[in-house]
Amino acid sequence: MERTFAIIKPNAFADGNSGKILSRIYEAGFKVVGLKKLYLSRVEAEGFYHVHSGKPFFAELTEFMASGPCIVMVLEAEDAIRKWRDLMGATNPAEAAEGTLRKEFGKSLGENATHGSDAPETAAFEIGYFFSGLELL
Repeated sequence: MERTFAIIKPNAFADGNSGKILSRIYEAGFKVVGLKKLYLSRVEAEGFYHVHSGKPFFAELTEFMASGPCIVMVLEAEDAIRKWRDLMGATNPAEAAEGTLRKEFGKSLGENATHGSDAPETAAFEIGYFFSGLELL
């Protein structure tokens, strides 16, 4: 079993799509081993997305992530990282395949409804950023 990190971003939360996304997560066979509703500060968002600091979209991304509540999760499944990324779809909702979360719930490249780890090392950092070991069941 593998674990990955996931976020239901502020736009999907504000649009009332969290329950629909969670339902799709369970239907896809994931076990949710950690879940929190958070309202990130700008500083927390900047720390989380530090790998993108200096890139042209960094300020817009961190401002968006601090614009409202989101849900952060740890998902577990066989090949969880790839499986979650497949369920999310392409980063740009306009390019995402039909049936993916970003195609259905994303508004734009910046407000694409969900986030997911792209590698085991990234997942380890992202899970540790939001969850202590005692919170993962």
